[in-house]
Amino acid sequence: MARVTVNIDLNRVEGDLELQVDLEDDVIADARCIGTLYRGFEQILIGRAPRDPLVITPRVCGICGTAHLYATVRALEQLGGIRPPTHAAHIRNLCLMAENLQSDLRQSFLFFTPDFCHPRYAKHPLADAITASFTPFKGRVARECLQVTRRVLEIVAIFGGQWPHSSFMIPGGVTLPANGTRLIEAQDLVSRTRDWMETCVLGDDLDHWLTIERAEDFFQWLESSPTVANAALGLFCRFARSVGLHQLGCGTGHLISYGVNPLPDGSYGGFRPGFYDADKSQVESLDQSRINEHVRHSWFQHYPGGRHPWQGETIPDYMPGNDRYTWSKAPRYDDKVVQTGPLAELRIGGDPLIADLLALEGDNTWLRQFARLRRAAWSIRAMRETLTALKDVLDEPHFADPNIRDWPDGESYGMIEAARGALGHWMRIENGVIDGYQIVTPTAWNASPRDSNGQPGHWERSLIGVRVEDPEDPVEVGHIVRSHDPCLVCTVHFIGRGRRRYPCA
Repeated sequence: MARVTVNIDLNRVEGDLELQVDLEDDVIADARCIGTLYRGFEQILIGRAPRDPLVITPRVCGICGTAHLYATVRALEQLGGIRPPTHAAHIRNLCLMAENLQSDLRQSFLFFTPDFCHPRYAKHPLADAITASFTPFKGRVARECLQVTRRVLEIVAIFGGQWPHSSFMIPGGVTLPANGTRLIEAQDLVSRTRDWMETCVLGDDLDHWLTIERAEDFFQWLESSPTVANAALGLFCRFARSVGLHQLGCGTGHLISYGVNPLPDGSYGGFRPGFYDADKSQVESLDQSRINEHVRHSWFQHYPGGRHPWQGETIPDYMPGNDRYTWSKAPRYDDKVVQTGPLAELRIGGDPLIADLLALEGDNTWLRQFARLRRAAWSIRAMRETLTALKDVLDEPHFADPNIRDWPDGESYGMIEAARGALGHWMRIENGVIDGYQIVTPTAWNASPRDSNGQPGHWERSLIGVRVEDPEDPVEVGHIVRSHDPCLVCTVHFIGRGRRRYPCA
């Protein structure tokens, strides 16, 4: 049996991603996820003042800068024992939800569904409807998605002054309070986004859609009316399942989420954080001390086993031609390979429909993408609720000056649920300056290489065993990887290499 190695450079992802797969009789026998760029932000931060990351880390990524800023602020507030006002927490959460919502919608209709327009599906019964809706820059849904997502980001500008690379969150609160005018402007933007979600995406009332709790009821709903069936969600589901995406791309069943809408009292206004242990089929409390990163197969200075981020290093050691193959580390929860993203967030947070579908069909490509649109609906509702809560605290302060001029030495962390899943920043201060700073991104969890024990990362697992119809144009690989909304920009940052193939152009 001949084994053929194929290098695939996947487009329509954030950053540069290469996948190397070994085919045996057109079935993927092994896979390596290659981050082709080196991220140097952790090295840049060493020796700097503790507040410097407030300006630097939002520039890690042009898509999820609000999330990186939030993680940094939470780390600083933990270090300084600072409790921000509820007024500030609501503004922070509102802006992060706006950022995540635009990412979920753009990823769904500008990155994922364009693969449905591939020539392979030209004779599919839904091909005409797919083309009319999802053709890049021409299809109705694709065009409207651009308009809607530009608009929803205005919420960040209202409270944060700009997007991306905002700097409105600071230890102790935010730089600008809410007022009646800003609330009305934000409420209008949320209402207009909800209207589009109901008419174009759901074909139904959003609140009714969120009451669906069982898989059986969902499939009945999908066929309940032509309006539902032909809306963007219905069209996506009917097509995706007809080509078998609900049977494709199963990776690790372990899930991790850092929680949605953290509040100053330590509770969460949205979905709770946690770890879903697939071996036990149960959600456990999250323990950040169980997180570690391996570099055995990465281009970093070697250390044995896995290290917690407080002990981690990000020292480049590029040595091509051996069994080290990526600029991404391999995060693990204890020794478990874990995935993160909307599917993890909703399953851990207790969405009954996602829990039922996961139990029925397992982790798969369709479900991951479906969960992203399900989360978009939850986000719109939560944004409306947050604006109502914010109205009740307009007379309260938006900033509590911590009066910290000399930051204490110590270790701290900030964890937040970004658009692509669990994002964590770990900081160590010695002699008043940053002695260590580690960022573990959602895509690092999903796109990790093998660890010290030889366990493949989640994407690698999800590709092994997949039959590739055309090795020169492996559409299946595109479906699987894009269902995770890859962001290699956050995960790695420096040099490119080698010959490429661009599937699904």
